[in-house]
Amino acid sequence: MNPKGVKLERGVILVSEPFMLDPNFRRSVVVLCDYTKDEGTVGFILNKPIDMGVNELIADFPDFDTHIHYGGPVATDTIHYIHRAGDILDESIKIGDGIYWGGSFEKLKFLITAELIKPKDIRFYIGYSGWSAGQLEDEMEIGSWVLEDADPNYIFNLKHDKLWSQTLINKGNTFSVISQMPDSFNLN
Repeated sequence: MNPKGVKLERGVILVSEPFMLDPNFRRSVVVLCDYTKDEGTVGFILNKPIDMGVNELIADFPDFDTHIHYGGPVATDTIHYIHRAGDILDESIKIGDGIYWGGSFEKLKFLITAELIKPKDIRFYIGYSGWSAGQLEDEMEIGSWVLEDADPNYIFNLKHDKLWSQTLINKGNTFSVISQMPDSFNLN
């Protein structure tokens, strides 16, 4: 289910197939922030918010009205962030047009206090999604994921509960039909 022109690389979106059994990735949309075929892959699940504010998790963080998201099952004792402020946040890594990962945490706190970064410009994640060398390629071969180019709207504007289906609808054709499949089937 890999469309022409989209390949595994930094900045690509992975959309789980509708019957994925792994509960960590069921109906998930993941942005790849680092991809190295020989070393592995790092990404963050975009559509699994946690009912917790960033201020509840980090004691010395500026007052900031945003929620944490579940980034994935690896290193769930770590916090990461994806943002639009790569031009002003030192040490940010560009992962796509208008999409950046990480950066100086102290500078981030300053930019938030100075109101130069607003809640609509950043998403925080607990943990991350990781694949060892070759693992993601194996999952692609068995059809676990659909690839899509990253779009800042997927990360910053679409509602999390609509992201999986909307990403597939945007791909069109067969993917639009897949997006309408129910989460589970009842057998009569």
